[in-house]
Amino acid sequence: MLRMAIVAFMLASLSHAAAWYVDSARGDDAKAGNAPAAAWRTLARVASTDFQPGDRILLRSGSVFREPLRPRSSGSPEAPIVIDRYGDGALPRVDAGNIAEDAVLLRNLQHIEVRHLEVTNRGAAAGTRRGVHIVLDNFGTGSHIVISGLYIHDVNGTNQQKDNGGIIFRTNGDRVPSRFDGLTIERNIIRAVDRSAIAAQSFHWRRTHWFPSLRVVIRDNYVEDVGGDGIVPWATDGVRVEHNIVRHANRRAVSDNAGIWPWSADNSVFEWNEAAFTHTTRDGQGFDSDYNSRGTLFQYNYSHDNEGGFLLICSPGRRNQAENIGNTGTVARRNISHNDRSRIFHISAVENTLVEENAIYVGLGYDVQMVLMSDWSGWARDTRFVRNRFFVEGVARYGHGTGKNPDGTYPLAAGWGEAAGTILEGNLFFGNHVPMPADGERQTAARVPPAPRKWNSPEFDAAHPESFDAFLTAHRAWMRQLMESEFGPLP
Repeated sequence: MLRMAIVAFMLASLSHAAAWYVDSARGDDAKAGNAPAAAWRTLARVASTDFQPGDRILLRSGSVFREPLRPRSSGSPEAPIVIDRYGDGALPRVDAGNIAEDAVLLRNLQHIEVRHLEVTNRGAAAGTRRGVHIVLDNFGTGSHIVISGLYIHDVNGTNQQKDNGGIIFRTNGDRVPSRFDGLTIERNIIRAVDRSAIAAQSFHWRRTHWFPSLRVVIRDNYVEDVGGDGIVPWATDGVRVEHNIVRHANRRAVSDNAGIWPWSADNSVFEWNEAAFTHTTRDGQGFDSDYNSRGTLFQYNYSHDNEGGFLLICSPGRRNQAENIGNTGTVARRNISHNDRSRIFHISAVENTLVEENAIYVGLGYDVQMVLMSDWSGWARDTRFVRNRFFVEGVARYGHGTGKNPDGTYPLAAGWGEAAGTILEGNLFFGNHVPMPADGERQTAARVPPAPRKWNSPEFDAAHPESFDAFLTAHRAWMRQLMESEFGPLP
């Protein structure tokens, strides 16, 4: 009986749902808006309308709206409001350049989906700008928000603030604790944005204010040409960051940024991602497990050609239970690093880290710091490297930093410095390692065996979003083939 009642309620909700049409070329805001022939003309008409659960707001393909999209209505758990396109042709374009900070703003909304739009926000000069801004401001818990199939590009936000760029999700809760419980950001293309591609900000990052967002999923996104960071969740518990491609991050910010990483987040899972061509050695790694984060897992990721290296694991050693409880329990398992530069593993002031069964390839002519321990108001404790394979045709070095250069690199000295409990067990070392680290079960060989890997991932031209679905399918298949060629059959 309960199930029948729920179904009846859902059918009743949907029966009241309507479709509303917006056409920038042929529409008229004075019309009813309830049919293509009676379409509205502007997004301002959308912003001034109260919609009902289950309603669909449909923008005509090929339309160009030189104004922001700011819906003001939430759906219901059974009947979300959906913003999408109708008709054939190019994605409807929302262009807020020189008009608004946010091209698409979802403020204190839930049970809403935004799909299949082109979004841009380029002003005359760099300033505070975003493509999509999702905000819960003293709202409580917001559920079922989906951002999918958007092509976001040319957002010249300021590189002085991380909360600028492609998609920013934010929780403010100084009066009412606020968080997302069910936020999905998937299958979006983000190109030429400053400073961040997909990133969060939150009042709740401090442990005294800890109210993390739940069921956050960031998957199947393509990120290219970013001023600073690629993908950075904040104040989440259990975020899943899966099969994203981030290329050419940290291009313009002239500050510390990386490809894909959590900040003040617990139990984060990063898997099947590719991070490549991150610029500079001001961090500059493909991946990072950072400040105030616990239980971060990296597995089956591919890192290559990042100027700063593969993986940074760091948090200041100076603890403060009100804000920073440190970084503990990071696991990096079965990832591949190929021709990353500078520092492969950089570990600073963290605890209980496991680096297990990774495959690291250092090409001919590269001279890298394979393991760097450094001081950040303290040193790492209890770091284990277990059953990794280091294939080095160039030179790999091991030791601790004796300072920090202005470009973010570290002079290296032998030994682990004051890092305690650093243990290597059962690793394989091929090629030139200086000095060879202590490992009672190690195996070594001077010659590096050939690696018949298909290193080159499928290419994608972000200026042509129509081929994105085919690219994602090809990239997933290629990633699986790459991982199975290294680690054997996978579940």
